[in-house]
Amino acid sequence: MNYAVAAPAVHTLTVAGRDERFPVNRIFCVGRNYAAHAREMGKDPDRDPPFYFMKPAQATVDAAQAVTIPYPPRTTDFHHEIELVLAIGRGGGDIDVGNALDHVYGYAVGLDMTRRDLQLEARDKGRPWEFGKSFATSAPIGAIHRAEDTGHPREAAITLTVNGEPRQSSDIAKLIWSVSECIAVLSQYETLEPGDLIMTGTPEGVNSVVRGDVLHGAIDGLGEITVTVAS
Repeated sequence: MNYAVAAPAVHTLTVAGRDERFPVNRIFCVGRNYAAHAREMGKDPDRDPPFYFMKPAQATVDAAQAVTIPYPPRTTDFHHEIELVLAIGRGGGDIDVGNALDHVYGYAVGLDMTRRDLQLEARDKGRPWEFGKSFATSAPIGAIHRAEDTGHPREAAITLTVNGEPRQSSDIAKLIWSVSECIAVLSQYETLEPGDLIMTGTPEGVNSVVRGDVLHGAIDGLGEITVTVAS
């Protein structure tokens, strides 16, 4: 195959305990999926159906080992959001919620890093969020743990510290829309494909980080990630 320009690199993630890697296709993100976080963002979670935005595959950072990410340009309010990430192993459209977990390859710990000032400015002007959410290295993600090895977690502590100080602490049981529901609803709008990732939303406690900060995120049973913001 001859290409007019160099073909883009394939972005991949570590699979825990295995030699093969997980190729990233698309990254879908669920907005405001914990009630307390929705309220801290000034919204009413009791009325909002799930909504989604996307990050490019280039946002992926393999954080199976400690990594460093750059402080992005054009922002002075760079926020952390710790999240449960699910990896799609079998695609499909109009997936029934009762069968949705059959499409999950595995789960991981991830960060949705956000240029909050740009996101909120866009939101207030009724514009898309891309510059606030969809930029390179904005999705550090730990090793994917296969569902056949770990099962499908329904309850697990999810935490984030910055420089050892607690910032976010909750449980994935508090998701407004469950993993199955997130998959089923999304598949009504877009046929899911193997390699897709879904970031399921963040709990309360989001806040800014500065150059040199060290972020440590964890979900019980799915390991930990350590991400440093470059000085």
